[in-house]
Amino acid sequence: MNIALIIAGGKGMRMNQDIPKQFLNIYEKPVIIYTLQAFERHPQIDGIMVVCLEGWNEILRAYARQYDISKLKWIVEGGENGQRSIYNGITALSKECAGDTMVLVHDGIRPNVSQEIISHCIAQCRLHGSAVTIVPCAEAMLVREVPGGNSSQALIARDSLARTQTPQAFPLSKLLWAHEEAKKRGITNSVASCTLMVELGETIHLCLGSEKNIKITTTDDIEIFKALIMAKKNDWLK
Repeated sequence: MNIALIIAGGKGMRMNQDIPKQFLNIYEKPVIIYTLQAFERHPQIDGIMVVCLEGWNEILRAYARQYDISKLKWIVEGGENGQRSIYNGITALSKECAGDTMVLVHDGIRPNVSQEIISHCIAQCRLHGSAVTIVPCAEAMLVREVPGGNSSQALIARDSLARTQTPQAFPLSKLLWAHEEAKKRGITNSVASCTLMVELGETIHLCLGSEKNIKITTTDDIEIFKALIMAKKNDWLK
């Protein structure tokens, strides 16, 4: 069984909007619905769980009914950060699903994920027991002398770097182990599932994503997403 665990518990403070970014309307449709539709369409996804921002559960259910998201099985409340939100999700899943269930953890604000990326992630996890979506680093990478500073005298070879995206897939039992082990070690705010695994000394396996698989965190990202939607419509019209 393959379950999409959609993390949509963030408040989106960087957007300076009253509405959380996952619920912003883009061409009359909420961002979170674009994300859910991608997993709804994929034939290898058996169910969807959303970890949702407190107070927005019923709004999400209403949208899911409106847009026929039939695979949405569970909605649980988010935590104080991403790590806690994922933990809330996998803890709830453990009451419903076997330990060998494949869980694809995905950002609710990454609405342009393709069917091919989801397929590659599932295939890689089946082969190797983990799959983290990445894109190669194409830019020159400088090291700031002071975190957040504006000067540098060092660089990192870009060939050795990759930028992570989602989905990131692991067996449910592996995710549960990682989060319980993190609690024992005092790790409480790891950035993502892949960083948590690395902090615990685990080897993770990579699969190729896309520059189009954007994460909406700023108003600039909204404009890029709008352009990507229009590009798809133009392709359809040709």
